[in-house]
Amino acid sequence: MSRGGLAFETGFPDALEEGAAVAILLHGRGSHMGDLQGLRPGLPPGTLVVTPQAPHPGAPWGYGSGWAWYRYVAEDRVVGATLHESLEALDEFMDALGSILPVTPGPVFLGGFSQGGTTSLAWALTRPGRVAGVLNFSGFLVEDDAVELTPDSTEKLRVFWGHGRRDPAIPFQLGEKGRRRLKEAGVDLTVGDYDIGHWIDPAELASARRWMEGVGSG
Repeated sequence: MSRGGLAFETGFPDALEEGAAVAILLHGRGSHMGDLQGLRPGLPPGTLVVTPQAPHPGAPWGYGSGWAWYRYVAEDRVVGATLHESLEALDEFMDALGSILPVTPGPVFLGGFSQGGTTSLAWALTRPGRVAGVLNFSGFLVEDDAVELTPDSTEKLRVFWGHGRRDPAIPFQLGEKGRRRLKEAGVDLTVGDYDIGHWIDPAELASARRWMEGVGSG
């Protein structure tokens, strides 16, 4: 299936409820749309999960046979044009969400792992008020003129940011830099630090679930 030019997979509970939470989860660099469907059992019961696939083939950039949301440069820098193409594709995808979901959604969360977390943050900051919250698992905050931290973009933004202290791909220090910027801008930020590398820990997912339940209830 595809919407807005992005292929995607869905994971819906057997018992569908009007107003259920929705999690749009973006995979990491060199991966694919099915990758984060495995997180579904760890999310709040009844959550509808939709996992789009990034628009850029990873092979030309040396990322293997999977897909990418942007071309990475170094530290927190990316090739801006490649990221903006993905953000625009996500615009169309999110606009078409109603045709994907079998029920009227409740709170919509956007998130992902690594590149997916980075892209989710960038989209939410540049499209304020579109989602209830952002789940950033081991991503970073892009340093790009187009991803500005302004009162309009940060005032009501809620973010869960989990990161491994031993992450070799996106170092913990880089995550801390992004967190500081968000805090200074007034973002409602919840953090979780874990003695892991570049992956999602079960304790991290449990914390994210509690955070989602809190955001969804109030």
